[in-house]
Amino acid sequence: MNRTPAPPVSPHSVSQASILDTLAVLKDVVLPTLGKGPLIRRRKVVTVAERVGLDAKAVKRMQALRDKYGPGPLRLRIPFRSQAVILSAEDAGMVLEGSPEPFAAASLEKRSALNHFQPDSVLASHGHDRTIRRRLNEDTLDTGCPVHSMADHFAAVIDEEMDRICQAALASGTLDWDSFFIGWYRMVRRLVLGDAARDDSELTDLLEKLRYDANLAFLKRKDRKTREQFLTHLRRYVDAADPNSLAGRMAKACTDPNQQPHHQLPQYLFAFDPGAMATFRTLALLSAHPEVEKEVRHELAEAGNAPAPRLDLVRACYLDALRLWPTTPAILRETTRDVAWAKGQLEAATQILIYTPFHHRDDQTLPQAHRFDPSLWKNGNARADLGLYPFSDGPVVCPAVNFVPMVTSLALRSLLSRVRLNLNQPERVTPGNLPATLDNYTLSFTTERLTS
Repeated sequence: MNRTPAPPVSPHSVSQASILDTLAVLKDVVLPTLGKGPLIRRRKVVTVAERVGLDAKAVKRMQALRDKYGPGPLRLRIPFRSQAVILSAEDAGMVLEGSPEPFAAASLEKRSALNHFQPDSVLASHGHDRTIRRRLNEDTLDTGCPVHSMADHFAAVIDEEMDRICQAALASGTLDWDSFFIGWYRMVRRLVLGDAARDDSELTDLLEKLRYDANLAFLKRKDRKTREQFLTHLRRYVDAADPNSLAGRMAKACTDPNQQPHHQLPQYLFAFDPGAMATFRTLALLSAHPEVEKEVRHELAEAGNAPAPRLDLVRACYLDALRLWPTTPAILRETTRDVAWAKGQLEAATQILIYTPFHHRDDQTLPQAHRFDPSLWKNGNARADLGLYPFSDGPVVCPAVNFVPMVTSLALRSLLSRVRLNLNQPERVTPGNLPATLDNYTLSFTTERLTS
């Protein structure tokens, strides 16, 4: 459904939080989000966040703001920068449908962060540059297709690398995060850059360093030397153009040098980090919900030996893991002009924050907020009616909105077809009241070979 800003009914600004409420938002919402790391997670902070329930406190703070000020956008009293938070699913939908005009995706803060490692990416672009770079990304990722046109080849790569993970886990009896993540990124480098990149951990280590710098955005000086080293290293894969990789697909689709393909690919490498987090959490959910795992295994059996089946239930499980524990906690937009709302307006250059854990875990409007419920995702990758946006939504929805769920569902298929995983510390994932934060870094599973 197409949404447009409401006509102006008031010459005044939208509601404004008090100084005390603004400080409370900074303390309970903004600082914990920055502390965990918006571009790459800080493991120790994530561990603390689960232990003390930081995300649960943030959701309650947002609910209290809505109770006090109403559901409209709420301006924060922050000097030098106009900022507002979104408190309703309706307004969140309006902002996302109204992107990139009048709600630009390339906000000042986002550009500052991404400039550390991909300054000419589509996410940091606006206007014509954004249009042509967006087209390149969509052509590469088959954005509108649930199953990518190169899915059969990708499925073979995924199966090979997941098999190696399973063999190592069976040998040790345990699957932990570090062993999973190392194997996961071998798979990712092959998918994105080609087989030659499988063991090129130097490249992803460079990206990791730059992402840690990017966590501090404009507070951290740009490491231009490392950035250039990383982008030069990455450009070699674009120039080599392995036809069985996304880099090769992108090189073939590139029609304008200003599309800057080697500035688009870091996002692909980067995005599969949270993809791994959500995949590991999905395994934990299935271990804690054996009735759903049984249904998933039935779907896998029904798919048989098809090389790249769609696997709707597996995708839905993954999407609900993303709902329960969003890997993109903040969707940022910036107004390009004054925008009217029902009770006032926001002026141009206002940063807008859609805090996704609030919308995804708002138990005042979503009865199943704290439960595992794959049935929410029967009809797509977003639920605008409920304010659920695992991959954002609207004209600037993540170009990988279908590609990442395809990869993760095929990875889950490969894992679950080989092993049975039982979550250690099962008390951390309790059906009916799932924690607001789940530290994937300390999850582990006992591993048994699956027998027919």
